[in-house]
Amino acid sequence: MAIFGNLSEKLNHAFSKLKNRGALTELEIKEAMREVRIALLEADVNFVVVKEFIKAVSEKAVGENILKGLDASQQVIKIVNEELIRLMGSKHAKLEVSDKPPTVYMMCGLQGSGKTTMCGKISNLLQKEGKKVLLVACDIYRPAAIKQLQVVGEKVKAEVFERGQANPVKTAAEAVEYATKNAFDTVIIDTAGRLHIDEELMAELRAIKDKVKPKEVLLVVDAMLGQDSVNVADTFNKEIDITGVILTKLDGDTRGGAALSIKAICGKPIKYVGIGEKMGDIEPFHPDRMASRILGMGDVLTLIEKAQSAISEQDALKLAKKLKERTFDLEDYLEQISNMKKMGNLADIMNMIPGLSSKLKGADLNVDEKQIEKVKAIILSMTPEERANPEIIKGSRRKRIAAGSGTTVQDVNRLLNQFEQTKAMMKQFSSGKRRFPF
Repeated sequence: MAIFGNLSEKLNHAFSKLKNRGALTELEIKEAMREVRIALLEADVNFVVVKEFIKAVSEKAVGENILKGLDASQQVIKIVNEELIRLMGSKHAKLEVSDKPPTVYMMCGLQGSGKTTMCGKISNLLQKEGKKVLLVACDIYRPAAIKQLQVVGEKVKAEVFERGQANPVKTAAEAVEYATKNAFDTVIIDTAGRLHIDEELMAELRAIKDKVKPKEVLLVVDAMLGQDSVNVADTFNKEIDITGVILTKLDGDTRGGAALSIKAICGKPIKYVGIGEKMGDIEPFHPDRMASRILGMGDVLTLIEKAQSAISEQDALKLAKKLKERTFDLEDYLEQISNMKKMGNLADIMNMIPGLSSKLKGADLNVDEKQIEKVKAIILSMTPEERANPEIIKGSRRKRIAAGSGTTVQDVNRLLNQFEQTKAMMKQFSSGKRRFPF
């Protein structure tokens, strides 16, 4: 199930009942909004947020003139889309940057929220923009917390500043001083988490904040906690005045309650979302794009950005040429599967393409490393001629390829069928019927 999958399905079911209507009565709108309300509450969206959202949509929908070219369901979807965007913050809130380096970002959150890993993800993101980043270990309580940050630092090739079990406030101050002397652009402070919110934790966070004056105080919360994550965000904001929120594990959250409630409840924007375990699995939070995904309308801009980060311009031009000349073969197919894996979960990628989410309902689109290795083994068991001309692979050849790759004839058949389907879909993009995302 893709991000917000359950919510998307239920909202679209509510809208489907309004199709092909030229105008809507107040009763019909009320009935549709009842379904939308239930869908949002089941998605664990805050009750007060749901109440205000339904009120705003209903007021706009009742008596609204149907725009030229839009039927009633499209008009309601347009209003819901606008309200979802407003609810989540209207526009992407970028990280603030200090006029004079280093820019200090203070990361906080409860234990298990993914805070330390997110320090690495943010570092990785900023380093790709040419920043020199220093990670600072200020969690002196959790066993192996400093070691964990060092492992994360190694993964993203960022220096880690630590002073063992020394006072975290003093360590943070010394780190900023070290960063200033050594020309670091950015300092990311990994503060201590707790199993639950307590005054001792908040006092330490306030002391670090007062000492180093961070440009941003970013709260990392687990999206899977739903309404509890909203309560955590609200409490942290009241205690230490956070500047933004980073949602982790959004890829595992098919409901979406946290993403839809946080801005409305605590007044602070969601800046980034974690969508996987790898250091590159992080996305800027764009309310308009997220609303589009929730309503099953795709997210082409994020898809393009993902493709550009996974595929070089030279490779994209090479692929376009092969598609145009109809020379796309199995070696190219293998390369594209590897590129898709770099872009993340295939189900979420496909749901970013407008119109595909409904067609892919129930399809198993998960591509794991084992599957890629199996495909690779099958293709490498083919002769160069067979890779270039898959149509010549008949019965006896399929048996030989299966035996050579340690797979079955059914596996070989499946691969060849998938190749033909992929080729047909890519042909649509290259022919101009669809715009190829990269």
